[in-house]
Amino acid sequence: MCYGFRQKQSLSAHSKIYHCGDAMTKTAVMKTIRVEEAVGSVLCHDITRIVPGKSKGPVFRKGHVVRAEDIPLLLDVGKEHLYVFEPAPGSVHEDDAARRIAAVTVGANIRLSEPREGRITFFAAVKGLLKVDAPTLARMNGIGEITMATLHTMQMVEQGQDVAGTRVIPLLIAEGKLRRVETLVRAPIIDVLPLRSARVGIVTTGSEIFHGRIEDAFGPVLRKKFSELGSEILGQKLTGDDIAVTARAIDDFIRSGADMVVVTGGMSVDPDDRTPAAIRAAGAKVVRYGAPVYPGAMFLLGLVTAERGEVPVLGLPGCVMYHKASIFELLVPRLLAGLAVTEKDIIALGHGGFCAYCAECRYPVCHFGKS
Repeated sequence: MCYGFRQKQSLSAHSKIYHCGDAMTKTAVMKTIRVEEAVGSVLCHDITRIVPGKSKGPVFRKGHVVRAEDIPLLLDVGKEHLYVFEPAPGSVHEDDAARRIAAVTVGANIRLSEPREGRITFFAAVKGLLKVDAPTLARMNGIGEITMATLHTMQMVEQGQDVAGTRVIPLLIAEGKLRRVETLVRAPIIDVLPLRSARVGIVTTGSEIFHGRIEDAFGPVLRKKFSELGSEILGQKLTGDDIAVTARAIDDFIRSGADMVVVTGGMSVDPDDRTPAAIRAAGAKVVRYGAPVYPGAMFLLGLVTAERGEVPVLGLPGCVMYHKASIFELLVPRLLAGLAVTEKDIIALGHGGFCAYCAECRYPVCHFGKS
């Protein structure tokens, strides 16, 4: 890191050498040099070009590596001499450092921008679930002079969306620090997991809907939500409040090839609300009944073992029907991305699981569901 420049000796009227770094680690020296001799050197400051009455701005940025084709333009803007860094052995330019960090930290579905002022931006190559290894990210950022910032993990992102960035702090960084990153990171820190197209069965409980006293409003909402996630609805069955009938409907969907079954209604503690019992009767092992998420507390996740593997069966509380963001948005994408959702995962949602019910919902650009 550059703690200041210290003059070492005067070589000529236009050639002075300064050390950049501390007494233990020198990453570069800074010197003045004739423009014609500057090819391959690193600029210490921005070079500004002024076009009278039209524009004023940098034509070259600090950190730019001077090329032969730059010489005429530098002379045109009145630069006969430049302040440049001359890297010491074992130092790496910020652009190359950012490229090396990116190379070991991104997954298959992350794309990279070109370095701009030393920073590389990561963006999603596909629509899907953003996954960040936050503990390893923290350890890498703790090395010093290495930085990476990301969006929160476990949120849906769109194709082309910026999701993270990395850069080093000094213009030139010690090679050893990059090697520490490359040793630390054994798997991608950040990636986007595409969602599979699942076949979903809907089981709707409630005698009032079964007997036609009221029209089902949950089904259309779920069809829209799953469609937006790229999944299809196999069908919907109305079962009333009978535990055996509901359990049989769940089993029928699984036998018909459903990758997921969602059961609506009957999730509260009222005597007539029997959905949790029906899910258990269908053979589901309950991962968790009850989630520290508002809206979404009366949620149930169960797994039914079938020949093709475990099929998630979800008991959805009524809030999923009314809210843009609820327990559905926090957990269903994880399941569609092929991630195992454990009881520990659900418990961890309590930190950040309280919706502020903003007048204008901006989810996912908010705190909801982010720890």
